[in-house]
Amino acid sequence: QVQLEESGGGLVQAGGSLRLSCAASERTFSTYARGWFRQAPGKEREFVAAISGNGADTLYADSVKGRFTISRDNAKNTVYLQMNSLKPGDRAVYYCAASPVYGLSKMGTRYAYWGQGTQVTVSS
Repeated sequence: QVQLEESGGGLVQAGGSLRLSCAASERTFSTYARGWFRQAPGKEREFVAAISGNGADTLYADSVKGRFTISRDNAKNTVYLQMNSLKPGDRAVYYCAASPVYGLSKMGTRYAYWGQGTQVTVSS
């Protein structure tokens, strides 16, 4: 069964950095668009960032643009989310996702595969 597994979450002070990783269980994912989403307590899941299969194209939510960077290493079937200048408002469970559909999207419904999530907590 295809799996995505996130890691790298934790507790960090405001202004600090974290790097999330999402490893895929199959090499098929090296051609898939990959995305990061997050869900804060009491809120709906929201888009954070996405990257194309070859890494040439990226897409970011306005709230993280300039602070977060998405990247991928297809040799390792892994996608990363470098998060800098973290704010208390970034606190959420972060999920990685994969989409076999060509093109980048902010819509969660475009992503067929999801990880279990990793908690990010930012203290003020």
